Amino acid sequence: MKKSLLILCVLVIFALSSYAQTPASASYTKEKQELVTLSKYKWQWMADKNVEKLAPLFHDKSKFVHMSGTWKKDEELEIIKTGSIWYKKADVKDVAVELIDDTAIVWSRITLTAEVRGSEVVTEFTVTEVYKKEKKEWKMLALTFSSVRDTHVIKH
Repeated sequence: MKKSLLILCVLVIFALSSYAQTPASASYTKEKQELVTLSKYKWQWMADKNVEKLAPLFHDKSKFVHMSGTWKKDEELEIIKTGSIWYKKADVKDVAVELIDDTAIVWSRITLTAEVRGSEVVTEFTVTEVYKKEKKEWKMLALTFSSVRDTHVIKH
């Protein structure tokens, strides 16, 4: 009896912990899901160093805040193209989206595997992306990386 109860408790704990790390995409509106998907594509384009896809996404006046500095669109595209920062893989653990008129804020909890100046690093971040809808397309205005503990949780 005690063994069965212990096994049941362990299974419940595993089920709850895996559920807590899964983005709740079913609760997103169509427009919020569009932004979650766009953000996901952006991470892949960054990993692929696909500046042709990223250039039209980044607003001409966009800014990028990293642990080592802040720069503008052209500098970010050059960094991605040359691989001086290679965003190899963003493991997205959670996403929250807020819409305010034609502006959207996307917060993502990620574990980023990157190559920086020839060294591979793995860092926990909460990333803030700010988008503005121009005509019918979302344009990224800002991307900010905030280094956090792996226990950090985004408030929904």
